[in-house]
Amino acid sequence: MIRITHSIALDESELREDFIRASGPGGQNVQKVESAVQLRFNVLASPSLPEAVRARLITLAGRRLAASGDLIIAAQKFRSQERNRADALERLIALIREAARPPAPPRRPTRPTLASKKRRLDSKKQRGAVKSSRAKPQPD
Repeated sequence: MIRITHSIALDESELREDFIRASGPGGQNVQKVESAVQLRFNVLASPSLPEAVRARLITLAGRRLAASGDLIIAAQKFRSQERNRADALERLIALIREAARPPAPPRRPTRPTLASKKRRLDSKKQRGAVKSSRAKPQPD
């Protein structure tokens, strides 16, 4: 079991790892070794996630969520397969923790106080007076 929060834990059988060859430069080794990892987690079919967390995770996943409901996390930052596996798992855990956090309360708009409106208008008048004092005198 992979512990996400105190109330959410994923079963390791829910995760699927596919190993692929990493793209980009890397010399002769990159053509031979499949060091990149694609971690797949089916968000829609997972019994471990509460409905509220599942809905927020779908929103957070964005383009990483496939049509089949699989959340795909690709990791190819490191040269070794083990470090890429750990990196992909850490990113999945961080994403689920982010989704498990309760949403922020909605912002309630406030109105400026009368004193703040008065200060703003006074400063505008003062600034306008400074600018008008710089102007050339008008001919009579």
